[in-house]
Amino acid sequence: MDIKSSLLSSMLLFLFFVQSTNATTKIVEVKIICNQTLNPSFCSKILNSKPGGADGADLTTLANYTIGVVRSNVTNTIRLIKFLIRNSTDSDAKNHYELCLTHFGYEEGALGKVDYAEKMLKVKDYRGVNVAASGVIAFVEGCVSGDSPSDPVFPDHSLLPRFAEYVVHVAEIICVISNYLSGDYN
Repeated sequence: MDIKSSLLSSMLLFLFFVQSTNATTKIVEVKIICNQTLNPSFCSKILNSKPGGADGADLTTLANYTIGVVRSNVTNTIRLIKFLIRNSTDSDAKNHYELCLTHFGYEEGALGKVDYAEKMLKVKDYRGVNVAASGVIAFVEGCVSGDSPSDPVFPDHSLLPRFAEYVVHVAEIICVISNYLSGDYN
């Protein structure tokens, strides 16, 4: 192999490396990310609560951190739902909470989607991360509002609607970050 071929091969390899690492090392200001969400101040509080701060953190780090936050919140919500099931004396409420447990659970619910988001992030499938985070939102909304628009909304006066709203807002942040990672936002 002559020097020109060797140099050209090295340059192409370098360009490929730069191209393949560009999305994961991309840094976007918290304010820009959060302005894409429905609740920018909530988003800012979540991202800035990252140990070491969010300033200068790359998008993959922010996505990983936010997936951890949503996992923790889904897990806490499952604990709350189990508590509500154990302590409910109203059969309609108990049925509602049991349905919500399915929506938040691992097998068919939000927690399973969180695991999927984590797997997709590891393999750099950022659209897969978005699909998983959107799935979290859909499952949570199914718990709060029902699976169908014709389902009556259960008049829940527990902390569950507040916990669910928190999970939805965090999952929305993951959707925005994954859109930046996949190049859907510039």
